[in-house]
Amino acid sequence: MNNMKKRPWSKQYKNNEHLQIPEKSLYYFLSQSAQKYGDQTAIIFEDEKIKYSQLKEDVDRLAGAWKQMGFKKGDRIGLMLGNHPHYCLSYYAAQALGLTVVQINPMYTPRELLHIANDSQMSYIVGDSSARQTIFEVCKQYRFDYIFISQSNDGENQFTRLEDLFTSSTMIESPVEVDVYEDIAVIQYTGGTTGKTKGAMLTHYNLVANVVQSRVMYGDKMEIGKEMTLTATPLYHVYGMTSGMNLPINIGGVILLFKKFELDYVLEKVKEYQPTFFPGVPKMYNAFVNHPDVEQYGLNCLKFCSCGSAPLPVEVLRRFEELTGAVIGEGFGLSESSPSTHRNPPFGIRKAGSVGIPMPGTDCIIVDESGNELGPNTVGELLIKGPQVMKGYWNNAEETKAALRNGWLYTGDLATMDEDGYFYIVGRKKEMIIVGGFNIYPQEVEGVLYEHPLVLEAAVVGIPHQEQGEIVKAYVVPKDGRTLDPEELREYCKTKLTRYKIPKEIELRESLPRNTVGKLLKRLLVKEELDKGFQSNTRG
Repeated sequence: MNNMKKRPWSKQYKNNEHLQIPEKSLYYFLSQSAQKYGDQTAIIFEDEKIKYSQLKEDVDRLAGAWKQMGFKKGDRIGLMLGNHPHYCLSYYAAQALGLTVVQINPMYTPRELLHIANDSQMSYIVGDSSARQTIFEVCKQYRFDYIFISQSNDGENQFTRLEDLFTSSTMIESPVEVDVYEDIAVIQYTGGTTGKTKGAMLTHYNLVANVVQSRVMYGDKMEIGKEMTLTATPLYHVYGMTSGMNLPINIGGVILLFKKFELDYVLEKVKEYQPTFFPGVPKMYNAFVNHPDVEQYGLNCLKFCSCGSAPLPVEVLRRFEELTGAVIGEGFGLSESSPSTHRNPPFGIRKAGSVGIPMPGTDCIIVDESGNELGPNTVGELLIKGPQVMKGYWNNAEETKAALRNGWLYTGDLATMDEDGYFYIVGRKKEMIIVGGFNIYPQEVEGVLYEHPLVLEAAVVGIPHQEQGEIVKAYVVPKDGRTLDPEELREYCKTKLTRYKIPKEIELRESLPRNTVGKLLKRLLVKEELDKGFQSNTRG
């Protein structure tokens, strides 16, 4: 392998070769910012403002309560919380005690939560009130040592109100010491070629490194202690966690936190508070540029933005930048890399349609099926090496061995690189579908469809879509002589799957395309959609 400093992109960052990553825990970020910016606002949520001094005090008080309850370093704690200050408090309290945070979408069904609980062997879980019933159902099959419910007005015997712990406990005197290279800060569940979810083990060093890499990308344009981040991406998503929470806390900035992305409400708060940084996804940018009165809300307060989860249509990028005067650093990442690996330099050369150059301190190559490095403008698998790359998959040596080889992360993504070192993602070896920034694995959806008594065969694919990035479409063959209603089948899926995983379209077929040995040819299904003129609705 060539030395990274010889790569065509390395000259864009003087400190690329000597990236300074502190050997500190995530909690250290909060502690330092509270010390420097104690009287400044850390979080704005609805009508509530929380100063850094208050944020750290509440974190330390929650950590103190959990310590008194016997929580031990290395224990897994599930956070099944939407965007709320309690997520930030729980996350950093867990880091103070050396616990491992298991990220959980609060919209998950009991089936999905049970799988993650069993796999990670969580001892504790914090859920918001909307997840209470799901947790209650899982308790019939899995035993948590402690269950905490956030934003709850009534108590139940097996649940503890999280709010009660902020007033009834003593603050911890000092955080638990962690080995930043070995101790796991977060388990972020993702999928694989088998369709089974796997827990990417992200150490403190991985997550700290990705924050530092982002700071280097923005350089002195990002003013320490002065920026305000518009955080509407879910914090339980690795992109929201790093860019929407850990980065602003590291620089002593303000997190303008939204429970969810409701366009009119977000615009009103933008007008009121004037945020400067926005880590968004294509659907959000598209919503902004298509709002009829968007120019009335002062979006030109934004200085720089990032975009992840799916390709951003070039026309949307152009219209947003014309509207705001901000720059969008479109990039790429994975749960396995904390997540960012590439980004278009916000204040350097940017190439539309590209995911940019590798983050500082990151090396990337394109290889063929035999692992040989390919030259520019040749499609192959993208491999990544850097301090943000995961330790491995939780309790899954086989998948770890397949993904991490000779220090390289084999992403399963097909990409190409031009002569300037800019990368372009052209496809996925894995069949993963991305909808609104969330990963969907066809095998899981197909498994649910196959459970229906009238389904003979099922194939699930991702179809390109302008607003969503992709939509989920299922092709279903009913059992002989049986009548199957697609809408009834969608209703069935709602009992088994989180909303965004439910097929947007279901098409009934007499058969599915297969080759001579019986292998399903999903690419032909996608090609049919494109041939029908669906490309007018593609993502750019």
